[in-house]
Amino acid sequence: MSGTLNKVMLIGHLGDDVKMNYFEGGGSIGRFPLATNETYTNRQTGERVSNTEWHNVVVRNKAAEVCEKYLSKGDKVYVEGRLKTRQWQGEDGNMRYTTEIQVTDFTFLTNKGDAAGGASQASSGSNQSSSTPQNKQQVEQPSPSNEEDDLPF
Repeated sequence: MSGTLNKVMLIGHLGDDVKMNYFEGGGSIGRFPLATNETYTNRQTGERVSNTEWHNVVVRNKAAEVCEKYLSKGDKVYVEGRLKTRQWQGEDGNMRYTTEIQVTDFTFLTNKGDAAGGASQASSGSNQSSSTPQNKQQVEQPSPSNEEDDLPF
């Protein structure tokens, strides 16, 4: 195989709110820490051990603005992207390195109640399609109660 692959998929919780940086050209970058947990039982002691790994996540432009608007500390999110290592010279003259996840796709996993439902309806299409399921729910809700009365058991 001559090709290579740089792909990361994580499900974790935000360790802080999304921090935004805006640029003159209209671009933006959002950054946030993401915590993933590993839990296992120590075979020798029998006790439960939990390890947390922290990841530096970077989201760009419109995706960063969406993350800033809808994500907050503690929210659960799925991110997909690639690893990128940056280096710079610190104030003390030493070279510093950091590895980040450059996000290409993400999905919010925390249920925000009505606010999240409204956001998903807005992204799904026209107002007519979002009103149709509501009408179906109103029609279907009385029928299950009628069916329950007719059941023989």
